[in-house]
Amino acid sequence: MKILLTSSSRHGSTDEIGAVIARELRLAGHDVEQARPEDVDDVTDYDAFVLGSAVYMTRWTPEAIDFTQRFSQELHSHPVWAFSVGLSGLPKGKISDPHRIGPVLLSIEPEDHATFAGRFAPTELSLRERSIARMGGASEGDFRDFDAVRAWAGSITAALADG
Repeated sequence: MKILLTSSSRHGSTDEIGAVIARELRLAGHDVEQARPEDVDDVTDYDAFVLGSAVYMTRWTPEAIDFTQRFSQELHSHPVWAFSVGLSGLPKGKISDPHRIGPVLLSIEPEDHATFAGRFAPTELSLRERSIARMGGASEGDFRDFDAVRAWAGSITAALADG
């Protein structure tokens, strides 16, 4: 099966999670192309999609949202999985509201949506981003759980095998 995995990342964490998912899908025998959503011009050759975005200010990135709008028709006629990456300002990287990107999810009707904790490295952020993160109470650290990411990728593989 040919799968397009897009990931929209500001500082690399979401792209790294996307790379783990892509690797797991390839190990299961799928042909996976990984791309940034803004770099995709055509999706006609894909059998399934995995879409991921960093979450800032409770929303997916504009590039990820634009992708879902540009290819809405194709996404509705193929299986789609979605993942979001963020910290939500909570200690230990717990996500407070996995439905905060609800409008995007409703527009693409994914088979499943996973929310993964990200990484907060203040030195990689702009002054504005650091200020917002600190006001939100973000804790510095890498909270990504790659075992959970691999398990979720495994659930996609299982669903595709059953499909």
